[in-house]
Order: sequence, then C-alpha cells, then structure tokens
Amino acid sequence: MHRMWLRRVRRALVGAGAVVALAAGVLTGTAATSQAATQQPCDIYAAGGTPCVAAHSTVRALFGSYSGSLYQVRRSSDNTTKNIGVVTAGGRADAAAQDSFCANTTCVITTVFDQSGHGNDVMYQGPGGAGGSDTPSKATSESLTVDGGKVYSLYINPGNSYWRDGHLTGIPTGSAPQGAYMVTSGTHVNGGCCFDYGNSETDRRADGAGAMDAIYFGTSCWFGGCSGSGPWVQADLEYGLYSGGSQSWNSNQRAFTSKYVTAMLKNNGTSRFALKGANAQSGGLTTLWDGSLPPGYSPMKQQGAIILGSGGDCCNGNTNLSQGTFYEGAIVAGYPSDATDNAVQANITAAGYGGSSGGTGGTSGPLHAVGAGKCLDVPNSSTTLGTQTQIYDCNGQANQNWTHTSSNQLTVTLGGTQLCLDAYGKGTTNGTKVDTYSCNGQTNQQWQLNSDGTVTGVQSGLCLDVTGASTANGALAELWTCNGQSNQQWTLG
Repeated sequence: MHRMWLRRVRRALVGAGAVVALAAGVLTGTAATSQAATQQPCDIYAAGGTPCVAAHSTVRALFGSYSGSLYQVRRSSDNTTKNIGVVTAGGRADAAAQDSFCANTTCVITTVFDQSGHGNDVMYQGPGGAGGSDTPSKATSESLTVDGGKVYSLYINPGNSYWRDGHLTGIPTGSAPQGAYMVTSGTHVNGGCCFDYGNSETDRRADGAGAMDAIYFGTSCWFGGCSGSGPWVQADLEYGLYSGGSQSWNSNQRAFTSKYVTAMLKNNGTSRFALKGANAQSGGLTTLWDGSLPPGYSPMKQQGAIILGSGGDCCNGNTNLSQGTFYEGAIVAGYPSDATDNAVQANITAAGYGGSSGGTGGTSGPLHAVGAGKCLDVPNSSTTLGTQTQIYDCNGQANQNWTHTSSNQLTVTLGGTQLCLDAYGKGTTNGTKVDTYSCNGQTNQQWQLNSDGTVTGVQSGLCLDVTGASTANGALAELWTCNGQSNQQWTLG
C-alpha cells in the first residue's frame, strides 16, 4: 500500500500570487465553465509551480491546449484499436467516436494516455498490456455527462488495473515531494485491496513502508477509527492505508458518498502529508489530515511507477480485488499550495460532472444502492415478467443498466426486450415487491428521482428500499415508507 508525502512549499512569491489570482478568478466565475476553457487542472498546477508529470482522463482534457488522444479502445470483433480524442482542444472526450467504432460489438479500454508530455501512458496489467494477469476495463460500463456532453468513465471491477514504470519519465522518486488528485465515485466502491492512483513500486512487489505514495478510495479501514461506513480518502503508503498520521483514530476523517468525489493527497517526502476530499459537483475541499507522516515513513522511498485501480504488489491475487471509478487525475512534481488545491477543485466543479446531456429524454447507467455499494440488478438477466429486482455487485452488464425516461419510467433492455421497473400488482403498501414487467405506461411504473437521493413511486409515494437494509448480494428491492436511511439512497449513472 502506498503513502503520501507533504513537502515544504518552495515557491516564488510571484508563482504563489499567480495561483491565488487564478483561484480567485475560478471561484468568482471569471473563468469559463466550458471544457474548452483556457485553464484546466494541469495549467493551474503549473501556475502554482507544481507541474503535472502525469495526467490521465477518459472524460476531458486536463490542459487547456490539449488536443491529443485521451485513451485507446479495442473492439472484440476484430481486435482493432482506436484512439479516442477530444471534441475540441481543452474539451471533453469524443464519445461519439467510441460509439461508432464499438457499434454492434464490445470494447475495452487498453490504454489511458498521459497528457503531460512525459509519455506516462498507463496500460492494463495483463497479457498484451503492461504485463501481468489482470484484464482491461469494459469501455461502455458507465456513461455520464461532462460539460453537457456524453463521455465514458474508466470503470474498474476486481481484476482490472493499469500501470506504468515512470521512474525515468518524471514521476517523483525517493523522498522528492509529490501531489496527486483524482475524481472518482462514491457509489462504485468496495473494501477489496486496493483502489489506488499514484506512485507505486517498479517491481510490483510490496517493498516496504514508504515505497508507495498513492491515493486510496474505498471502504477498507485498515487500522480502525474511520468515521461512518465509508468510502474514505486515504493514503496508501505501502504496508498500510492511512486515514491520518498514525494507526489510530483521525477525528477529521469522514466518508464521501456522493456520485462524484474529488480525492487529493500531497506529501513533502520527509515529514508531513495531507489528505483532502470533496463533492466533485459542488462545494470546496475538506481537509482530512494535514500533519506528520506515520512513524517509519520518513523519509519516503518512492519508486516512481504509476498504479491505477489496484495495490502496488498487483496481480498476486491479493491487491487487485477492488472496484472503483476513475474519471480524471494527475500526479505533480512538488508540494501544491492550498490555493492551488482550491483552484483545481473549483475547476472540477465547473466541469459539469453528471449534468444533463440534453435532447436524450433521459439519463442512463447503473442505479447504485448507496448504502450497500452495489447496483440494482435483474437476477440472471431474466425476462420473466414479475421477476423481483435485487442488489448485486456492480458489473456493468445490461441487467444493471437503467434508463430514466422523460415519462419517468425506469427501463432495462435484456435480450432485445425492454422492461420497466414495476410495483408488483400496483401495490401501495410497505413490502410491495419491485419487479420488472412489460412497460404499460401505468403510474405503478413511474418513478421520481429526488434530489435527496430517494427514488419514489409516483402511484404509492413510497421509497425504493433494500429489504432489511441488507448489503448482501441478492437482497431484494421493495417499497417502504421513506425514512431517510441509507438503504433508500440511490444514484443513477
């Protein structure tokens, strides 16, 4: 596991002033909210004297002038690959190019390209990729909108991960200071080791305390004392996931359960590190830790490989068990200032994660059960009318892909058959099972997606509920009086 370092801020007053001015401009709205804005996260980091040495995203450019490829997809029909670029310089990904290339077949994401110019492209850790036994992520598991347009995420399930040895191409090594951030999801998580992004071992082995310096996001709390049930932003420093500066309670730690989450880590390499988190759609950063490194981690011993989606000693069957979602992230040389951190967060919230794509008549994707970290699922992809829905580990398959239509239906298409989420027998009492049935336009098949995270039946006014607040695979969905509990919290997409 990795860990993060904080370094003394060594920055000229001019540079510090520039980033403060930039932060003020973003926060007051003087910077454009379009993805074609002149300043993107890596421009902000550069202005603060901490340039990006690796910049990865499947959803948008991280430099205002970037017009190259974001990622590569490979289709199963003929094993041909295609690089997916941006709609315009500094803009969002060209999802239409992927859709055209992958039509009538399936695609996986083989490479996420480095936008920084250092050549730190990450490839999947498996045969034909960066080596190892893992597999690439499915390219169409999750679509979303950024800046009002459709894009795709890097949707990691157990056994998917990406890697590169970057120790000769700019990634900090030894006790050199480093910063990193990523935008991830608070609804597609688990406790498996370890959903990381950052600095890792070049030999893909657990080489001791301080050999890693990566952001971890998930529901694993190694040493106890994490507040709530997660997921949490922590530091994977190898030999431990740290929520603070020791193996004990950190009173500032808190869970981030929003659909889109900003996670940050910075480490000066010798004495201190900081962890920050936020809702990536609105608001500012919360400082979770800003203090000393844990005992035994000073100085840091970073090796300079890049890990995305697994722990450092990957592919040994123990550290590639995680699931998580990666939208964007960067690794920077140096210790970013708080003003830089704040300006990056402002840029992220201005990117419009999850906004309406317009003209589609609905929103599609997995319906995440927030309290369980799982997805609403049609058992065995059954097309039998009246099949009661359940929650199950998110897998990106069609039996978990729901569309909320303009007429408030929640539809799923299985084997060419479109079915609607349905209150069985038009029931309006607690315990009414929620099943799939032929779409008929009745009010027992109409669902309101509310701003508080609940999904309510238009006919009954009751909430979509996971029976008994269970978090187990196969727990059934039903209607129940709305009570504000986590087993009635859902996010679509």
